[in-house]
Amino acid sequence: MKTLVFGTKPYDRRFLEAANDQHGHSLTFLEPRLDEATAALAAGYEAVCVFVNDTVSRPVLDILAEGGVRVVALRCAGYNNVDLAAAEELGIAVVRVPAYSPNAVSEFTVGLVLALDRKIHRAWARVRENNFALDGLIGRNLESRTVGVIGTGRIGALVARAFKLGFGCEVLASDPYPDAELAAVGIRYVEPEMVLRSSDIVSLHCPLTPKTRHLVDAKAIAEARDGLLLVNTSRGALIDTRAVIDGLKSGKIGGVALDVYEQEADLFFEDLSSEIIQDDDFQRLLTFPNVLVTGHQAFLTEEALRAIAETTLTSLSDYEAGRPLANRVEAEKVRPSHLASEAS
Repeated sequence: MKTLVFGTKPYDRRFLEAANDQHGHSLTFLEPRLDEATAALAAGYEAVCVFVNDTVSRPVLDILAEGGVRVVALRCAGYNNVDLAAAEELGIAVVRVPAYSPNAVSEFTVGLVLALDRKIHRAWARVRENNFALDGLIGRNLESRTVGVIGTGRIGALVARAFKLGFGCEVLASDPYPDAELAAVGIRYVEPEMVLRSSDIVSLHCPLTPKTRHLVDAKAIAEARDGLLLVNTSRGALIDTRAVIDGLKSGKIGGVALDVYEQEADLFFEDLSSEIIQDDDFQRLLTFPNVLVTGHQAFLTEEALRAIAETTLTSLSDYEAGRPLANRVEAEKVRPSHLASEAS
C-alpha cells in the first residue's frame, strides 16, 4: 500500500522499515507534520501514517480525500487529534495502535514519581557541578502514602499495581469501568474528585475528551491535599497549566512531573536548543525546582516502537486485503467512558 509517513524521526523510520520486510508496503518518509499546509503532499497516496501532534482535522481530511487517501494510520493510541465524524463522512478509515507496550509508559510513570519525590533530577544537576550537599534533597518514603490513579486502562492498571503491590501504598482509583482484579488486591475505586482530594500523589492515565479537559483545574487544586505531587504521562490538556503554576507558587502543589504538555505541539519532538521559546507558561514551569518535564518519551522503548510499527503496518495490510480492521476507530463506536482508557 502506498503510504506517506508524516512527522518522521530516525527511530520511526528504523522500526517501520524493519517491520515492513514482512508486509511490503511502499513507504515514503517526511519530516514535516501533517496539517493543512502539508496535506496536499499526500496526493496520490492511499494512506498516511501520523503521530500524536499531527493535525487530522476536517479541512485536512478534505484535502487528503481529494488526493486519494483512504486510510489514516495513527502510530499511537490517542485519537483526539482526529475528526472521526469527518473521516467517516469522507470514507476514510482511521486505525490506531491501542496497546503497544503498556509497560513502557507505566514504568516511566513510576520513574517520574521516584525522581520527583526523591529529587533525583536536582541531585543529578548538583553533582555535575561538584556540589555534594544534601540540604534541600529530603524526600519521603512511598510506603503507606496514598496514590491516586485516574484511568485504569492497560497503563493505569499497571501503575496502580506497582504502587499497591510494589511499594505498599494505599491506592485510590477512578474509572467508569472498575477493574475487578485491581479491586481484589485492595485498590479502592472512588469518584475522580475524591481521588484528587484524598491522594498525596495523583497520576493521570485517561484520554483527552471534553469531559476530561482541565480535569485538574484551580478548583481541584484548591481541594487537594497540601503538597500534592501531580504526574501526567497521558495528555497535556488534562491539566490547566496556569492553575498548576498558581498551585506551585502558593505551595499547594508540592511537585509536578510532566511527560506531556498542553501546548506541546509547538515544542516536543524537535531540537529547539538554539531558539527562544515563546511559550511563557512552559518557560515559567521550568523555573520551579520541584517541576520535572520530559518531552513525551514515556512510550519510547525498543519493545514499544517495534509493536507500534508492526501493528500499524498490519492494519494497512488488512485494509489492502479487505480484512476486518481490528484497530479501527469509528465515531459512533468510541467508548462512552471519559476515563476508561489512557492514551499515549
